Amino acid sequence: MRALLVDRSVPAGLRLGQVPDPVPAPHQALIRVAATSFNHGEVKYGLENAPDGAVLGWDAAGVVVQAAADGSGPAVGTPVVTLAPDGAWAELRAVDTGMIGTVPAGADAGAISTVPVAAASALRALHRLGPILGRRVLITGATGGVGRYAVQLARLGGAHVVACAADPAAHGEGLRALGAHEVIAGPAALGAPVDGIVELVGGRRLVDAYEKLGEGGTLVAVGHASGEDEVFPFGAFFGDQGRHDRSIVTFFLTACTGLGPDLTWLSARVAAGDLDPQISWRGSWEKAAEAAEALLGRRLHGKAVLELG
Repeated sequence: MRALLVDRSVPAGLRLGQVPDPVPAPHQALIRVAATSFNHGEVKYGLENAPDGAVLGWDAAGVVVQAAADGSGPAVGTPVVTLAPDGAWAELRAVDTGMIGTVPAGADAGAISTVPVAAASALRALHRLGPILGRRVLITGATGGVGRYAVQLARLGGAHVVACAADPAAHGEGLRALGAHEVIAGPAALGAPVDGIVELVGGRRLVDAYEKLGEGGTLVAVGHASGEDEVFPFGAFFGDQGRHDRSIVTFFLTACTGLGPDLTWLSARVAAGDLDPQISWRGSWEKAAEAAEALLGRRLHGKAVLELG
């Protein structure tokens, strides 16, 4: 089969090549991939650390061509969306059935391919905050793929959504269209404490955001795009002065259980138009290097989708 292979001798470290077809384990289905979406983490860190010849990729949408031998998962011919630690950048991928969601017939595979990491991370982060109806939720790094889904999902959940963007003047209108009530440059601009935070940047931004968390609030640390250390000043974890019972939590998406139903629900929302995947680059996987370079150069805000053909 054809696949995008790690090759550091070519631009962006990716080239199309040939690899053997995957052989599914009994609890895996074999998927013919129609579209995949890039995530900053896999392009930035995956390409840096993977050996030449590796097939990377977390997100893929396609159709089941071989059902799982153990009887779990969808039947042959079912349109699906899939999540796995690797293998999405290929014509075929074998996926654990617990990480497969079913997709409405006729849905746009490119749009659906943005769901696994970005939308599922946003959904799981918001779940960690608990009930958000009527509560103030801050989302940092809101212009990225996860951030844009988080803004929409938080608004659907009934939160008052405050979105952080490095340039509110440039991105404010778009984020408000997605559901943000306020768009600010950073946590320091908050007028009042927030009940929950979906933190997608890390480093100093995480520290500053935690300072604005109200009593009983939770910060979910999801992204680490800054690459900076988190250094908290003395007193940051005192519990007085309205800071009682605050928490910082983390999670690892592929270690979560019940992802199949999440992927199914999110895909249905995208297919129905309730969630906008915010695709900012779309094209053939033959132009993967172009998409990867744009993503690494921070020229894309939203998702990059590669279509296989």
